[in-house]
This record gives sequence, C-alpha cells and structure tokens, in this order.
Amino acid sequence: MFTKLSKSAVSAAVLAAAVAMAAPAPASAASDPLRCARTVVHFDLAKGQTPENIALGPDGTAYVSLAKARQVAAVSRHGGVRILATLPAPADGGIHTPALGFPLTTGVVRAQDGTLYFLYATGTADLTGVWRLRPGGRPQRIAALPAAGLPNGLALDTRTRTLYVTDSTLGTVWRVPASGGTATAWSTDPALAPAGFLGANGLKIHNGALWATNLDKGTIVRIPTLADGRAGTARVAATGLTGIDDFAFTGHGDQIIAALNTVNQVALIRPDGTRTTVLTAADGLQGPTSIALRGNTVHVASAAYLTAKDPNLVLAHLGG
Repeated sequence: MFTKLSKSAVSAAVLAAAVAMAAPAPASAASDPLRCARTVVHFDLAKGQTPENIALGPDGTAYVSLAKARQVAAVSRHGGVRILATLPAPADGGIHTPALGFPLTTGVVRAQDGTLYFLYATGTADLTGVWRLRPGGRPQRIAALPAAGLPNGLALDTRTRTLYVTDSTLGTVWRVPASGGTATAWSTDPALAPAGFLGANGLKIHNGALWATNLDKGTIVRIPTLADGRAGTARVAATGLTGIDDFAFTGHGDQIIAALNTVNQVALIRPDGTRTTVLTAADGLQGPTSIALRGNTVHVASAAYLTAKDPNLVLAHLGG
C-alpha cells in the first residue's frame, strides 16, 4: 500500500510532482512478457473506492478491498461490482490511524470454502485487526492487532490454517490462527522496519518462506519458515524497487510481478533481482497497489492515491 495522502493540497501536489520527476517515460503499451492490457473496471473515487488488495476465486470473481470506503467488494468476470461488507467507522473518524489519519481496509485473502479474511486499520483498539466474512454472513473481527500499528499485507497458509500479517509501522509480521485468537509476533527482523513512512507491505507465502516488500526501502525480503514454524533470518532478495507495494509470483520459480505504486509501473523481477518494466500509465495504471494471477491472466489494481483519478482494475496476458 502507498497511501501517504498529505493533509494539505500543497504538499500532495509537491509529492505528486516529485514522483513524476522520478518516473521514466512511460512505454506505449504492455511490454513482454505482458500483452493485451485492458482496463476492465473503473471504480468510483468519489465513494472512496480505492482498490488496495485483491484475491481471486475459482469462478473468476475478484475480491477487492476498497481502502478508503472501508469496504470489501466482489468483482465479476464481466466487471460488475458488488459490495460485500462495509466496516464500522471508528468513533474518532480514524484520525489516529498511524501514518495516514484515516481508516482503511487493506489485505484480503480467500480460503477454499469461500471465507474471506481481510485487515482493517483504524488507530483504535476496538476495530484494528483481522476480520472474517463467511459466505452469506456478516463481517466480524477474529483477532485484535495493535492500534499503534498499520496492518497491511495478508497471507494464508492453508496447510497450517494460519494467517500472516505485515505491520507497516511496527515493522512486524504477525501470526494469527485462521479460526481467530491472539496475534503473536512471528518476525521483527530489521529488514521489515520503516524508514520514515511505511515498511513491511505486500506479503506472500512461497517455496517454504514468507516474502514481504518494504515500501520505504524499495526491497523484497525473504524470510524462511523453520521446521518448527518459527521465522528464520531475513534475506533481501531484490533492491531498488521504488514505491513497491504488493506483488505475485508468476509460477516460474521465484519470478515476481510487482506493483511499483509511486512510479506508476508494474515490474517483472527475476530471481537474480534484475527487473523489466512491463506496464506503465500508458496501459491504464493509476498508482498500482496489488497484483494477482489466475492462469496467464494478470490482475492489477490501481488506487489512484497520487493521480487522484480513475482507480481501476487492469487485466493483461502473461506470456511464456
């Protein structure tokens, strides 16, 4: 997630200008190995529909957290948007939400039985934490997380029925039983810590390890899971990824597709850490926040946090 929205229009404009200066000239179209990029959903910015994270269902439905609207939505294969849940607003309006000053829904995952798990950050002890939505049910919080933290990325280990959560302000990966209960700190490795704004961000489980991005440091971090379930020593797997948010593995070993929010790009990152820009603003990106893959179809959600226009969902084809 990159949602450093300034409290004044002036500082927002300065930040946007700085980002524009840092970004290279956009490509004219999707670059190999991504092809045929097209925008399939335009969300309503006026309603706070800023898509932050995405999970895919087997029937082609995409489940999206709409951060500023405090909602979780289902997006059909034909682009229809259905709101599944709207979370209660904190009594103070969320002004104490760390780093941001507004409440927001963030990471979302889907279990095989259709249950959705997602994160809510409010800066208050009564609402911040992991939430669950069963099919046809109502959202309920199943685990509290520190009000001083900003829960952001979410991953589900289906083998152990364990949820893992990145905390962007506390530099922590939390572990929570999928059935609910007490959150415990799984890793507080310094590689997860912020460096001025937000640290640990996107999160995935892959090949015996947890992989997390660090927005401030522009890195991807690999933390092995030891035989007893504890966290091993973190290793930085890739660097120089300005504005990195969420990501997904392509299915080709440790190859990654990542959303680079502040420079308005999607990058293909090889196992050796080298990268190629494969999508830009020319392909419809508006500050990409998250990536998900179904087969060879790449889903890219953009929240328009900096561009302030056209939050959307872009699909592209991943070649061989």
